[in-house]
Amino acid sequence: MVDTTRIERNGKVMLLAYDQGFEHGPVDFNEKTVDPAYIMEIAKNGYFTGIVFQEGVAAKYYPSASSGQVNVPPLIVKLNGKTSFQGEEPLSLQLCTVEKAAELGAVGVGYTIYVGSEHEEQMLVEFSKIEDEAHARGMIVIAWMYPRGRKVAGREADRDVVAYGARIGMELNADFVKVPYTGDVESFEWVVRAAGKTGVLAQGGKKVDWENLDLEIEGAMKAGAKGIAIGRNVWQDKYPNDISKKLSEIVFK
Repeated sequence: MVDTTRIERNGKVMLLAYDQGFEHGPVDFNEKTVDPAYIMEIAKNGYFTGIVFQEGVAAKYYPSASSGQVNVPPLIVKLNGKTSFQGEEPLSLQLCTVEKAAELGAVGVGYTIYVGSEHEEQMLVEFSKIEDEAHARGMIVIAWMYPRGRKVAGREADRDVVAYGARIGMELNADFVKVPYTGDVESFEWVVRAAGKTGVLAQGGKKVDWENLDLEIEGAMKAGAKGIAIGRNVWQDKYPNDISKKLSEIVFK
């Protein structure tokens, strides 16, 4: 069994995600947030149990073990990615090796599978190989299980579609699955049950006001989620440390 407690606090997980520069382009950034060094400073505020980077950002901005920096959360390296220019049937293939992620100091790896895409089989096969290799190294494996494509168009947050993605992640032996919130506690409880012993992380999604974010995270945690993986709703906020504190009070209470 892989030791997942390396990215847990009181049995819960709160990851700061910053892979949007690859996935969406600089449209998500302003003068501050375009700089990964700014994100690293937020990550060190003591509230996060891990941080998610693509390979290049990790290589250039994540401090080495010999740097002496404190309060640096464990690193998760995202191994695949796609640009925002793709069409209705997304495909995201491996860009970084498990070996390179380990060299960068990562305790875990992440990989996106677009459930419902006509290309999902390629991603399923690739993830399965990555899971074997990462677990052989004792690394944590997180599957981003995102419903996308014509088969699930308009149902990306549907209970049964999201639960199906969570179940696939469990059956592929992921330690955690990151999925969209389904809108209410009862439906998300089914997602958590479908994932079995694989921990469910609710995604943060697009920037929303605190009242909506509060309701989503509260609902996910009440439903039995293991935690959250959140990005824009933290580092796009004017007061990221205050938002981090509020989120931690929900996740770790």
